[in-house]
Amino acid sequence: MAENDELWIPLVDEPIGSIVQQIVDENPEIANLVESPHRILAFRTFAYIRCGLLLGQLLFDHDVPDYDGSESWIDTLLKNPAHHEALATEVRTVAQEIAADPKYAGEEPLGPDDAARDRFRVFAREQLGR
Repeated sequence: MAENDELWIPLVDEPIGSIVQQIVDENPEIANLVESPHRILAFRTFAYIRCGLLLGQLLFDHDVPDYDGSESWIDTLLKNPAHHEALATEVRTVAQEIAADPKYAGEEPLGPDDAARDRFRVFAREQLGR
């Protein structure tokens, strides 16, 4: 891809996007695998699809009570730790597959690296007099 290609990273405010983000927050090593813009886009795309498929399979395989307005069927399924772990495994697998893809080799991470963060901390301390 050309360097100036625009990336569109979807902002998802739906249950699947929230679930994937929760799993990433619980497992920082997943985020480390997909730090570049192209990897993030591929990761989110495939993680959302595969989690959606897995949630559909879980709903098909496990009965959930009739909806009473208190929680969604997804929330009901995720109360089971085995279901949550199955989703975490799926998200981790997607991240590992994206990280191993040679088409993304050599891409720079999104945001500053640790050395840049350290330089900024020194700069901020000097400027703030702390």
